Amino acid sequence: MKKMIAVCFAALVSTAAFAAAPEAASAPKTAQQTKMATCNADAAGKKGDERKAFMKECLSNKPAAPAGPVTQQSKMKTCNADAGAMKGDERKAFMKKCLSSGK
Repeated sequence: MKKMIAVCFAALVSTAAFAAAPEAASAPKTAQQTKMATCNADAAGKKGDERKAFMKECLSNKPAAPAGPVTQQSKMKTCNADAGAMKGDERKAFMKKCLSSGK
């Protein structure tokens, strides 16, 4: 009788595990998971230390800029960096032109 209960319990647990598996597989990938998949695909054919160095470099790189529209905040950041050491009216004119035209 105890063996029958143990077998039924094992069957119930394994059924629950298989039922949860498709749900986990359909969850959207995180940015890190996507990056890992891309780097892994790019490392095809590399082995040993060469692969290890490639993966380290690939995963440490900053993510690519989003392909979507440029936000006002990112535009301001870029223009601010480009303005550098400009001061006064020169900076004001540059920022006005940069923010209105994109550069």
